[in-house]
Amino acid sequence: MKGGASLTERAKGLALGLGFDLVGVCDARPSAQSEALRGWLAQGFGGCMDYLAKRVEERVDPRRVLPGARSLLSVGLVYAGGSAGEEASPRVAGAAEARGQISRYAVGDDYHEVMRDRLRGLSAALEVLAERPLHSRAYVDTGPVSERVAAARGGLGWIGKNTCLIHTRLGSYLFLGVLITDLALEPDRPESDHCGSCRACLDACPTDAFPSPYVLDARRCIAYTTIEDPGPIPAELRASHEDRVFGCDRCQEVCPWNTRGGRRAPADPLGLRARLAPRSEWAQPSLAWLLGLDDAAWRNVTRRSALRRSKRRGLLRNALVAAGNSGDASLRPTLEAHASGDDPLLAEHARWALERLEERAR
Repeated sequence: MKGGASLTERAKGLALGLGFDLVGVCDARPSAQSEALRGWLAQGFGGCMDYLAKRVEERVDPRRVLPGARSLLSVGLVYAGGSAGEEASPRVAGAAEARGQISRYAVGDDYHEVMRDRLRGLSAALEVLAERPLHSRAYVDTGPVSERVAAARGGLGWIGKNTCLIHTRLGSYLFLGVLITDLALEPDRPESDHCGSCRACLDACPTDAFPSPYVLDARRCIAYTTIEDPGPIPAELRASHEDRVFGCDRCQEVCPWNTRGGRRAPADPLGLRARLAPRSEWAQPSLAWLLGLDDAAWRNVTRRSALRRSKRRGLLRNALVAAGNSGDASLRPTLEAHASGDDPLLAEHARWALERLEERAR
């Protein structure tokens, strides 16, 4: 097929036809945004995420990931329950037992699998469209590529002060994926920054994880401490975790681009979003239930779930902190059992939780 513009528009049409809500294109060259990763890592903001530094050159330059790469085709999909005025894990009014909060992106089936399958389908369709063999690689938080940078360069939105990609119509509750390809597609115009003087996300962060606008110190971010870091949660941050047991949405919950009325997720004729619908067991789960999960039960309830990212030990650690913050004295026997258990990490967090319960009871 000849004609770059028509090829680009048809490629985008294929992406939308596969159920994605947004699609955009940028070239495969390094950019100022991708180069910024070096400085961020040098300041230690990546914490224990050593995988970022190990393949930093590829993250900066996608052509190192796929030799011959010419374009990055970015896609976005609104979370199930991610439109303004909707909650994927609503707080249970008058709940009789202490409960934990799960970040809304993780309450359904694992988005990595759902998105990656569609991106592979897109790659196959593009090969037919281009009428030649296609070299491509698909990533959804699974490889050495910055989906946010590619999406911003491809016009899907801008990277806000909370470092999330924000779309003027759909907000920031977006799953992002990237298809690196050797097709020469016409790049889109990047979206301008619309954060203005707003600092709602910065002021609302429970752990002060933003040393400055547009800069996240992952070591203080609850998404990092509850998911990425397998070690102890820093003692000075535990009270600020409140009831969060997997991730945190606070900086997105207060963002005006998410809270403005009238926003609704686009239609879902192919059922792509339906596959990511919230599971009832993860809609503000009982802390007692979480702390009682044995390994077999854990594997069963987290099947095809992004919650496996933290592993059972990590989720128990997080639930122990939430239990201490809950003030629920009925959890004391469970906490005492963990405090006397064989796992030193869980035992230490359980002892902290017991002390926290005492502190809150005074």
